[in-house]
Amino acid sequence: MQEAQTNASAPAADPRSPEEVKAAIQKFRDDYNAVRDQIERVVVGHREIIDGVLTCLFTGGHALLEGVPGLGKTLLIRSLSQALSLDFNRIQFTPDLMPADVTGTTIVVDTQEGRAFKFQKGPIFAQIVLADEINRATPKTQSALLEAMQEKSVTVEGTTHELKKPFFVMATQNPIEQEGTYPLPEAQLDRFFFKLVVGYSSREDLWEILKRTTAATEPEISSVLDGPTILAHQRLIRRAAIADRVQDYAVRLTLATHPGGEFASPMVNKFVRFGVSPRAAQALVLGAKCRALLEGRATVSIDDIRSIALPTLRHRILINFEGEAEGVTTEQIVENLVSTMPVEAGAMQKNA
Repeated sequence: MQEAQTNASAPAADPRSPEEVKAAIQKFRDDYNAVRDQIERVVVGHREIIDGVLTCLFTGGHALLEGVPGLGKTLLIRSLSQALSLDFNRIQFTPDLMPADVTGTTIVVDTQEGRAFKFQKGPIFAQIVLADEINRATPKTQSALLEAMQEKSVTVEGTTHELKKPFFVMATQNPIEQEGTYPLPEAQLDRFFFKLVVGYSSREDLWEILKRTTAATEPEISSVLDGPTILAHQRLIRRAAIADRVQDYAVRLTLATHPGGEFASPMVNKFVRFGVSPRAAQALVLGAKCRALLEGRATVSIDDIRSIALPTLRHRILINFEGEAEGVTTEQIVENLVSTMPVEAGAMQKNA
């Protein structure tokens, strides 16, 4: 990996004046584009997926990528880790992987005073963690990620170990129709900020992939961003303003996923078993704030909410038996809600 001059660390104090806030927003946009440019030196196409992963990083969330093997999911996260001055570990999930293989374990060591117990950290103790093919492991091992993803800490034998910030998990999984996979439990899915579905490359992208990967030299990635700057950007995103009517739209969109609720559409009432949790509403607002800043705005719009509704909600909605029998997908449910939810508060449109 080629080392380049990393952007200067974030200032000690957060911006306060309008001029400082404007400058901070511009710096965030510049840093975001710099990281994306480095990733796109290696990863061809998939701009929407790259933007989704970076949104998770800068909002303090975690990303779940789904797709068949060989589409560049692992390459993307490796490229991201090279573009950032952060510790990186990869965990290959397999059926025989144990929870201690993820979090770490206590071992006996010889010291000058005699034998003593020492905690040996597992691969989860990194700032960027790739959980590769997470649904190849058993649910018991999958659950080892739960506390780390939500609490930014790991508890082993009654002792809590804090994880260094920023802490970002990107998990990849194969489609659940493939053999040898274990569907992620709902509690684990809810802890992923976005679920991003990676599709096949276009003809043009595949042509460029072959051109880059079969040449005598391969593109190199430079480190362009550090941890303190990422944390500063995360704080800045949370300071973006959101009007009451926009936040109410996010609230109504969240409640609309609950069958039998005030805002549920006929499609939800017929095909949904369980809707999303308040964590989904938090992700909608934070993701929309990130999108607003990327467009140079300090305030969130309803279009910002709509633009991220699909990756935010698709993995948090549970289809009932009737929906599964008719082949209804969560993507169809989300598209239905976004298209029928009125901008202003009021009754749900009944044209679904």
